[in-house]
Amino acid sequence: MPERPTEQAALWIGTLVQQFPELAEELVPGRGAAPDRRPDRQPPPGLDARRREEREEALLLEQRHGLSVPGHGAAPLRLHVSDAIRDITDGVVELEEAVRDRLGLPRARRVSVPERLRRVAALLDDIAADAVLAAHVRDETRRMARRCARALGDSESVVRVSGRCPWCDSVSLRAFPDRRAVLCVNPACRCTDPDCGCRDDPAYRHTWDEGEWERTGTGS
Repeated sequence: MPERPTEQAALWIGTLVQQFPELAEELVPGRGAAPDRRPDRQPPPGLDARRREEREEALLLEQRHGLSVPGHGAAPLRLHVSDAIRDITDGVVELEEAVRDRLGLPRARRVSVPERLRRVAALLDDIAADAVLAAHVRDETRRMARRCARALGDSESVVRVSGRCPWCDSVSLRAFPDRRAVLCVNPACRCTDPDCGCRDDPAYRHTWDEGEWERTGTGS
């Protein structure tokens, strides 16, 4: 049986919580410069903290005024990364506010993006009772997780799976080992579960997690 929208959302939220902080590391290029190789050379105390503060300051200035921080002339902001940070930040704030409003909950205090995502995750059982809200949370978390992955330049290994799709009977099955799932990449594939995103989202592909796929017995 396909995963419920909130089960899918939980996976996307987990991915975002893990990867969103990495965007700050990608914001200013040149972070990977070769270190001083002398064995007696140690970084000054607090250097990592200062670098993080500089990156945060660079982001704030770029967001508010379109400026770069003095001293960063040789390392301009990666605009596609800063755009992704703004998009995801705004999206998470709007998503949490929509969820709390739909569930009749008061507005929560301002916290970081990962903390907001964890608060949404804590409400998934309540969200699951509202089919429209559950689908919205799934779609938004999926969109933002993909935006984050693109900004980080992530690529995922894909393995062709033998056999035919149980739903569309095409030889379009692919395994994604990193997420431990099998997808049907046929854009025309539709299953019979009304809650599955393949029925109403042209960009969505029917997915089985590892356990579900084993139970189908396909390709074995």
